[in-house]
Amino acid sequence: MDTAANLIRAYLDAFNRGDRPAMLALLTEDVAHDVNQGGREVGREAFAAFMARMDRCYRERLVDIVVMAEPTGTRASAEFIVEGEYLATDEGLPPAAGQRYRLPAGAFYDIRDGRIARVTMHYNLQDWIRQVGG
Repeated sequence: MDTAANLIRAYLDAFNRGDRPAMLALLTEDVAHDVNQGGREVGREAFAAFMARMDRCYRERLVDIVVMAEPTGTRASAEFIVEGEYLATDEGLPPAAGQRYRLPAGAFYDIRDGRIARVTMHYNLQDWIRQVGG
């Protein structure tokens, strides 16, 4: 259980440092990424492309992180607050003008062979849209 929690903490710490190579190294090659209120993307390359778009459109930091893992170490979750700035307009979303936001979020993970095999994100998109003035 501690190993799973430590893996998730390392992943989230890498996110906060902006260290995308370190994040990607913690994922399986066939990682499944369930995008919040969207579809599923599969593979480390698809995840890297998603993160590149995120980095272009948003500057985010996760705070108040709580990580939980179940006893076998194959599943874990994290709850946190996303503190962010909307830098560039993301497709289908309101125009960006540097708006700041603070949003509760959660993530769920499957763990296989010491790496993250699934990332499922959840946050309230309507709350985010209200905060950025959409």
